[in-house]
Amino acid sequence: MMTSYGQGTRKYPRSRGRTGSRSGPDRATLGIIGTICAIAGFFVLGIILGPAAIVCGWLAMGRSWALSRAALPAVVAVVLGAIDTLVALLALTGNGVL
Repeated sequence: MMTSYGQGTRKYPRSRGRTGSRSGPDRATLGIIGTICAIAGFFVLGIILGPAAIVCGWLAMGRSWALSRAALPAVVAVVLGAIDTLVALLALTGNGVL
């Protein structure tokens, strides 16, 4: 009689609002954090904040380099973090950038 009862949730157990517990910041927050790290890295601790901005931006992009799906803060964080890291490495090697 009730053979079809509950069949919809058996195939897709997370379709009814049971997405589990999410821990950690979401993508938008990671993009904003990465952008802040990249901008702050131009002034202090560029060798640390530059790679941190790249990682935060990459995680905000969903761990893929597809620019079509990425949000603007994530792309800004990756690009500015790369520039920041490059400038910090050049300054450490003594090439006199800053």
